Amino acid sequence: MAMAAALRREGRRFASPLISHQPITPFRSALIPDYPISNVAENSLPFQLRNCPDESISVIPKMEHVPLGVRSISTQIVRNRMKSVKNIQKITKAMKMVAASKLRLIQTRAENSRGLWQPFTALLGDTPSVDVKKNVIVTVSSDKGLCGGINSTAVKVSRAINRLTSGPDKETKFVILGEKAKVQLIRDSKKSITICMTELQKNPLNYTQVSVLADDILKNVEYDALRIVYNKFQSVVAFLPTMATVLSPEVVEREAESGGKLGDLDSYEIEGGETKGEILQNLAEFQFSCVLFNAVMENACSEQGARMSAMDSSSRNAGDMLDRLTLTYNRTRQASITTELTEIISGAAALEG
Repeated sequence: MAMAAALRREGRRFASPLISHQPITPFRSALIPDYPISNVAENSLPFQLRNCPDESISVIPKMEHVPLGVRSISTQIVRNRMKSVKNIQKITKAMKMVAASKLRLIQTRAENSRGLWQPFTALLGDTPSVDVKKNVIVTVSSDKGLCGGINSTAVKVSRAINRLTSGPDKETKFVILGEKAKVQLIRDSKKSITICMTELQKNPLNYTQVSVLADDILKNVEYDALRIVYNKFQSVVAFLPTMATVLSPEVVEREAESGGKLGDLDSYEIEGGETKGEILQNLAEFQFSCVLFNAVMENACSEQGARMSAMDSSSRNAGDMLDRLTLTYNRTRQASITTELTEIISGAAALEG
């Protein structure tokens, strides 16, 4: 009867049952191959031949040659899927806790770093719409994924700035901080990439390390305007794509002479042997290092917040999937039990009759 149930699940129907008082007709199945009966030893067959009282032949499969039944395969597949979803849920919960612990450490440093560049904005001003010939776009991203769309957002803003600042007599270069922005920008802007720096967040960064990176960037690129693109941290579930502009001393002087506003610098008197150009040069280098340090801290904070939110969503989705799989498993197991009970009752009734 179990054999008949397995064959019915394969979609094959037979005119007569497997146990009958009449001689059965030969049939071919995936479970019982077609072997010639004559001149073959009984031990070599994958099934046993049993003589019934009326000398008819009954086919009984040998258990060691029959594969797993269909009912056990379906429940096993669902059970394995449930196990894999549980393991994924454990991983996402652990990643959420790690991101939360890192967020607490970086958030304080990011908030403190905002006090470094704000005085420069009041002193030199921030003019993102200035028209210059040599633009350098500094894109700050993360080295790892699973943190939402912060990297894609930074790359989209960088590409938009590249389109706005491009022209026949203009030159735009890219400086990339982070592996994820490098992978995306190298597809269509490979020739424009000047410097790539990765693994910045492998160890906690301080201002001294970032100032060394800023000094290397200034030595290897020629610029009229440095445009730093990063994600400003607002909350665990929100970040704001931001662009900060640092102008070269020549452009600052040119804008001041042409009637442009130079922040509050014009209201100060310069004393000592240094000229205004030298002071502007020192201020521009110091401003770039401070803005870059704040950008790295803000982007790292946004990364951990986005990863924490993404892992929380993944854990909840895994829980919902696990509930659906549990319901499917229970239904499949109950159907299997019902089928077995029906076969037992039908077999007992057939024997009594």
